[in-house]
Amino acid sequence: MPEIYKTVYQGGQGEIVEKKSRFIAHVQPVSSEGEAVEFIGRIKKRYWDARHNCHAYVIGPNREITRCSDDGEPSGTAGRPMLDVLLGSGLYDIAVVVTRYFGGTLLGTGGLVRAYSAAVREGLAHAVIIEEQEGVIYQIQTDYQGLGKIQYLAGEQGVSILQADYTETVELEILLPCGGVKRFLDDVTEATGGKAQIEKRKETRFALVDGKVELF
Repeated sequence: MPEIYKTVYQGGQGEIVEKKSRFIAHVQPVSSEGEAVEFIGRIKKRYWDARHNCHAYVIGPNREITRCSDDGEPSGTAGRPMLDVLLGSGLYDIAVVVTRYFGGTLLGTGGLVRAYSAAVREGLAHAVIIEEQEGVIYQIQTDYQGLGKIQYLAGEQGVSILQADYTETVELEILLPCGGVKRFLDDVTEATGGKAQIEKRKETRFALVDGKVELF
């Protein structure tokens, strides 16, 4: 799995109109090909009266599963351009279906490619995209004098304090990106004169969602 795993946290829907043809894009996070197939089937059932329901999906930590379908559009004008948008966006574990209601005017090969690509981008614009990272949760016990120094370091280095318990001492639960562990812990040790007690709790994956930490 890559260090930064860009994926969909919450699906979305977007729509464009091109020469009176409606292109409705639905974006969904999926963790398996079975989930992708089920999602595609659900959209097709919902839009049963549409001329086309084209799809594309990318699944797996190495993007080992990639599929697309033109669903009756001229070969290479829908599914492949949709898949190219997903791959170009660096996304993992995502499926998209673009439904087309024909408006009576032929768009031509180039027009279809542009319309389906634009529809996917519009769908992505209405989804919540996150970047999952590998991290480690540590517990740090310190006195109140050391607390301010640790809070300063956390703010300076963008480290999240998940929880703080205040008694005779202070226990902090912090989340560190894997790449920033050594620097932060070394700085804490130096700033507190080695008095802070540091204990590794667990490894995790996390992302920022609307500015808040979400653990996975």
